[in-house]
Amino acid sequence: MSALFNSLAITGSGMNVYKTWIDATADNVANISTVRPTNEVAFQERFVIAQANQYDRGQIGQGASVQGVAFGDPEGRLVYDPNHALADEDGMVRLPDMDMGEQMTNLIIAQRAYQANVTVFERARDAYLRGLEIGR
Repeated sequence: MSALFNSLAITGSGMNVYKTWIDATADNVANISTVRPTNEVAFQERFVIAQANQYDRGQIGQGASVQGVAFGDPEGRLVYDPNHALADEDGMVRLPDMDMGEQMTNLIIAQRAYQANVTVFERARDAYLRGLEIGR
């Protein structure tokens, strides 16, 4: 029975990792057009660092966890926009160096992986409930 409980914990840890990835990607998308003056750093893209949890050889894995967040390039990219309120004397502003297509791809991957973990969690829970019905 402990393997069944492990499957619930493992899928729960996977859901936590992918939820964090979805949150980081949503933050990136929300700030993809954040304009800063050239004397400030650009919004930095967030990257989730995930790692498999340690386990003893020959045992079922212990899931995954978020180890931290890495940040993208603080330089961003300079864009000529002389009419913007934050433009410098040369008409330049600083934007994040991110691509919307890449962010949306990451969002889809994380969403589908999260949903796969939810499905496994539901199947393991149903198997556990069926096992309890046998004992009645």
